[in-house]
Amino acid sequence: MFHPTVARLTYRALLGRRRALILFVLPALLIVIAVAVRVLAGADDATAGGILGGFALGTMVPLIGVIAGTGAIGPEIDDGSVVYLLSKPVPRPTIIFTKLLVAIGVTVAFSALPVLLAGFLLNGNSQQIAVGYAVSAAVAAVAYSALFLLFGTITRHAVVFGLVYALVWEALVGNLVPGARTLSIQQWALAIGQQTAAEGAITSAVQLPLAIGMLVALTTAATWYAGRRLKALTLAGEE
Repeated sequence: MFHPTVARLTYRALLGRRRALILFVLPALLIVIAVAVRVLAGADDATAGGILGGFALGTMVPLIGVIAGTGAIGPEIDDGSVVYLLSKPVPRPTIIFTKLLVAIGVTVAFSALPVLLAGFLLNGNSQQIAVGYAVSAAVAAVAYSALFLLFGTITRHAVVFGLVYALVWEALVGNLVPGARTLSIQQWALAIGQQTAAEGAITSAVQLPLAIGMLVALTTAATWYAGRRLKALTLAGEE
């Protein structure tokens, strides 16, 4: 289910000069904010939770997921170079699964690790806040990568759809409409991170069993359907 050549090509596409620059900007901004807050205001658990939960998990992680998830396959479909890849004797599910693993790796590296570092800078990991939010970021990275990779296979406007989900649904609707939080990747991830941090340090609107079930269901369904869409794209190209 993993193809090294596909992985290498995907890493090269994701970490190209322009895309890598975008990937570095948000984590760098998070670290700068963490340093500035620690110097100016000192260590404070509430402030750390607000920055890591609001900016990091609420904005940075989904945006990096959009860049990595859609970028793993979207540009290849847009410029037609995916035809070269599909002409090789590589099963379509293997292509999707490999690209998903690469997207997850990139998203975790550029989101969960900076969140962990920022948490230590903000309050020295008091109440396990840094670790808890880093775990949440890593879990969210998996679901975001699968969802946005799916967007990349079903529409040429994958980035737009991804931004709408990340900035409108997650950041706006999810925070204003209580019922919508049940369908929020951010809340699912927080439910898992909540188990790592000290009691009360991280809260989620979703119970842990539901969060795990929704994360598994979304990741599995999105990966499966992306494979089917890629197969349909192949058939269309052959016709």
